[in-house]
Amino acid sequence: MIRTRFAPSPTGYLHIGGARTALFCWAYARNRGGKFILRIEDTDRERSTQQSVQAILDSLRWLGLDCDEGPYYQLQRLARYREAAEQLLKEGKAYRCYCSREELEAMREAQRARGEKPRYDGRWRDSTEQPPAGATPVIRFKNPLAGDVAWHDAVKGPIVVANDELDDLVILRADGVPTYNFGVVVDDIDMSITHVIRGDDHVNNTPRQINIYHALGAPLPTFAHLPMILGADGERLSKRHGAVSVMQYCDDGYLPEALLNYLARLGWSHGDEEKFSGEQLVAWFDLAHVSKSPARFDPGKLAWLNQQYLKEAASDRLAALTQPFIEADGCNIASGPPLAGVVALLKDRAGTLRELAGASAIFYRPLQPSEALRRQHYTAEARPALADLHDRFKALVWNRAAINDSIREAVAAHGLKLPKIAMPLRVMITGQTQTPSIDATLELIGRDQVLARMFAQLKHFPE
Repeated sequence: MIRTRFAPSPTGYLHIGGARTALFCWAYARNRGGKFILRIEDTDRERSTQQSVQAILDSLRWLGLDCDEGPYYQLQRLARYREAAEQLLKEGKAYRCYCSREELEAMREAQRARGEKPRYDGRWRDSTEQPPAGATPVIRFKNPLAGDVAWHDAVKGPIVVANDELDDLVILRADGVPTYNFGVVVDDIDMSITHVIRGDDHVNNTPRQINIYHALGAPLPTFAHLPMILGADGERLSKRHGAVSVMQYCDDGYLPEALLNYLARLGWSHGDEEKFSGEQLVAWFDLAHVSKSPARFDPGKLAWLNQQYLKEAASDRLAALTQPFIEADGCNIASGPPLAGVVALLKDRAGTLRELAGASAIFYRPLQPSEALRRQHYTAEARPALADLHDRFKALVWNRAAINDSIREAVAAHGLKLPKIAMPLRVMITGQTQTPSIDATLELIGRDQVLARMFAQLKHFPE
């Protein structure tokens, strides 16, 4: 059975690159009827935080990337890493190294001075020296001294690295905590991971890990290294490109399905398809169509996708998602029309839930027009027609068609063109010049509110 894993370090929030990796791992497992495992690699005790763990869990939950097992935590598996390291020691595939920090730094300085690549020189590899008194050793892996490490990467193709390019890496620190390259191999073996799908910044770790797999007598998984994500300017993706945490997109009012759709297209494609559902992604996803080239993050394309998903989303669902944004803006939903109706009217014009909430505010509280708008649109010519319209509205059966008829009747009765009444009316009721159709807007706001707002604004018209 196919088994993939997503293994973030909880040293910060989940960002775009990590979310894309999680998505590809999840989609591949789901496509193949396999299992998706979540593992938290929390061995960096200084930088790992519970807050970051929670942010990762919240982000995956929001995106809908459900795991079949986990989360597992590396700090709960320290005894297992010690056991695996002791096995390698016993079999002569690892050794204890007693070098002090100062010795290691002096070693590297000397190598740099000779123009060599800084690396551990293996001085304790086959040493018969007496260990220094009181020194606590690390355990180093005996990397093969000759030959090559070769594998076929499911994205990048054949890769070969000479063993003499690799030194004897530390696999277990003096405090018993494993290093990254050792911990992930032991975990992936124990968790029967068949496909290691991760960012291509891990390519250089892979030959070291393959040698550890061999030393532990375990079969190799398939490795697939995903292309880097760049900003639109071709530079490495960062916050200045809009690469904020996943939950920031939630807070900004993006829909999770829009972000998932966009992430899927960062380095993977299915023909020319730009917009597709999570179900379609699962049906289509494979590693053969992951690009070898870096992907470019385009916030504008993400915003466009989000707008398309907002247009198609059920109004009831959007109302529930938009309500917290509206209430955070100080509006009382109970004071106006049902939010689902408002959302249905406005969703085609909004790019995010936050924008949708902002546009909805006019239905839940009077918005005072600016003096500039009053000067521009409140005229002595329009005042009699609007006062007449106010009276007509009082006796009206309140629906969109009747409202539209009343406006047109007032226009005809006063010999004006429609914009001469419709624009100041819009400003009186909403405090702005851009809204959906005025009759639909007034219908939702309701007769009592419309009359009250018109009455309050008529006094600002010149006589």
